[in-house]
Amino acid sequence: MGNGDTRVRGIAARAGGWSARHRWAAVGIWVLFVFLAMGLGSAAGRVDVDQADQLQGETHTAAKIIDDAGIKNPAGESVLVQSKDGSVKATDAAFKAAVTDVVKAVENTGKVTGITSPYDAGTISKDGRSALVQFDIRGDADTAVDRIEPVLKAVAGVQKAHGSVRVEEIGSASMQKQYKDAFGDDFQKAELSAVPVALGILLIAFGALVAALLPVALAITAIMATMGLMGIVSHLQPMSDTANSVMLLVGMAVGVDYCLFYLRREREEREAGRDAGAALRIAAATSGRAIIVSGVTVCVAMAGMLFTGLPEFEAMGLASLMVVAVAMVGSVTVLPALLSLLGERVEKGRIPFLRRRKRAGGSESRFWTAVLKGVLAKPLVSVVVATGALLAVTAPALGMKTSQLTLDQEFGDSLPIVQTYDRVNDAFPGGSEPAQVVVKAKDINAPEVRQALADFKQRAIDSGASRGPIDIKLHDAQNVALVSVPLVGGSDMDKAGQSLQKLRDEVRPATLGKVDGVQAPVTGQVAGNHDFNDQLIGSVVPVFAFVVVFAFLLMLLSFRSLTVAITSILLNLLSVGAAYGILVAVFQNGWGASLVGAEGVGAIVTWLPLFLFVILFGLSMDYHVFVVSRIREARVRGRSTKDAIQHGVVTTAGVVTSAAVIMVAVFAIFGTLSMQSMKQMGVGLAAAVLIDATIIRGVLLPAVMALLGERNWYLPKWLNRMPDLTHDESPEAHAPVRSGESEPVRV
Repeated sequence: MGNGDTRVRGIAARAGGWSARHRWAAVGIWVLFVFLAMGLGSAAGRVDVDQADQLQGETHTAAKIIDDAGIKNPAGESVLVQSKDGSVKATDAAFKAAVTDVVKAVENTGKVTGITSPYDAGTISKDGRSALVQFDIRGDADTAVDRIEPVLKAVAGVQKAHGSVRVEEIGSASMQKQYKDAFGDDFQKAELSAVPVALGILLIAFGALVAALLPVALAITAIMATMGLMGIVSHLQPMSDTANSVMLLVGMAVGVDYCLFYLRREREEREAGRDAGAALRIAAATSGRAIIVSGVTVCVAMAGMLFTGLPEFEAMGLASLMVVAVAMVGSVTVLPALLSLLGERVEKGRIPFLRRRKRAGGSESRFWTAVLKGVLAKPLVSVVVATGALLAVTAPALGMKTSQLTLDQEFGDSLPIVQTYDRVNDAFPGGSEPAQVVVKAKDINAPEVRQALADFKQRAIDSGASRGPIDIKLHDAQNVALVSVPLVGGSDMDKAGQSLQKLRDEVRPATLGKVDGVQAPVTGQVAGNHDFNDQLIGSVVPVFAFVVVFAFLLMLLSFRSLTVAITSILLNLLSVGAAYGILVAVFQNGWGASLVGAEGVGAIVTWLPLFLFVILFGLSMDYHVFVVSRIREARVRGRSTKDAIQHGVVTTAGVVTSAAVIMVAVFAIFGTLSMQSMKQMGVGLAAAVLIDATIIRGVLLPAVMALLGERNWYLPKWLNRMPDLTHDESPEAHAPVRSGESEPVRV
């Protein structure tokens, strides 16, 4: 099928050869797999992460007690009635009339239960200018958002009738409703816009519609198949909407990248004069192998999230791992079949103003040729300057402060409810996010238990952890009491965290802790954040160790070089560090924050550093494996190490640049969202990929390899017994090989 005798070795080469020979079978199997996965996933349905299983520690214990007791916590809502200018007080007739109208209006909707007047519950602020009308939404709390609209309209009607006071609703259902209305479409637009953005960049890169469509088609089908697989797997490992969004991001990035690597190499070989069959086999053995090494490394990195013990992270890790694996398999199976079927027709749909410039002997980048000339002429200076610059960028990360973002940090002034949230917290510190103590006893009405509850209530206020009002709800049949404790500190997570610690470490042991058989875990928003942080911090070392060690071993096995394995890890860590530094500089220190709409955030969202480490470490391997594979290939062909570096970097520069631009563009879309956590994720990923594809791969990697020289390929004798996962690269053609000529190609 080509230029003489061809012998292949390696999974990628064999898979590519089989697919090219059985083109329709390969395409048919892929299409069948995608539709089968989607069908089975749809039939199985997706099981999402249960809130009760989100965390370990006290938060999990409290959720389990409530679940075991069969207590359904309704969605709680509050209506703030507040003097606009401070002239009206809760004792005034106008204020009382507004409160009465609120109670009547929400009650008449038929959607609420358990309405309490502030005059009965004591929910009046110390200055007497604010009051809270509290109630619950009937039915399941998870679906309360679907029933909140009539209540919101009723409250808005009261506001129109009472101009001297402010009447605003806040609660879990109303917050979710406003969030959903404001940002639900925002996410969908971001996810959907990733496809045309990627396609546009690919059109510029290839100058032909068919060639540009192939990577997008592979990415989309890989994502579709993975969505189906997520439904099936969710019955063993629950999934989530967040995991789905991350899967879409990663799937689009790697799906396009892998196809791009393969397609560019096949084109390059055809430009060099090889016939279609030989070009495809060389691409399968070289780029195909790089895709497998990269894909397995990325999968290992994503698997690191499974060690956090956090269901949300486990879902993200497993979903990302699956989409990478599916994209990798598709790239080395169905892609060769499609290229074999299309042949020269892959150039169809040429864009008039984007004609491809053919360069003799391959696709070497003029820009990177010029850059490499300077880098290789003075490698030591290049290493010092590039490393110094990246360490300077990394420096701000040393002062990183992580925090679960409060509502005002997350959304700023973009949501009206944020202002309501701030006003409630100012008037009733901790009232919008109270701690909840779940008390379980053999007999909740036993005298010693009732006394302990009373003591807890009083001591919580005396200790300064709360200013009240503290509400106790008894569930006699289940022998459970739910104690709501507004924490001093309110929306200030540091101060609220200190109040939480007082409750857990001082108040509880001195009261409820003295009664035998009583469980009293403390939960709530602040407690959940605290427990999440503790669990996340505890998982950093095992996740870090797993990802780094396994990535090192994979690089060692794939390149049979101790030096390459070590430098790979160090360069990737430097890339991640630079991303951390940019995040801290922009979102925490506020340097250039106005450019991305991140003023006043002051912290990095807690889950992001570990998430970024795993994602970036995996994605960085894409470029690294691709570039180093090309350098090693040129070295095996007989070039000197310096020439091999020059050849490997400049011939891969085009595809790495195109892939990086696509990744940066896709990630940057998420950097435009209003949610600061999503903005931080998008900016962090985009900045890291940009740094990785330019400074790391274009300057630091070739400079380090030039300094090391032949030591790049050092492997201790005692490691020679390792499995040989390398492959036989194709010999370099010193002159273009025309169709019909005979040349043995060992791939």
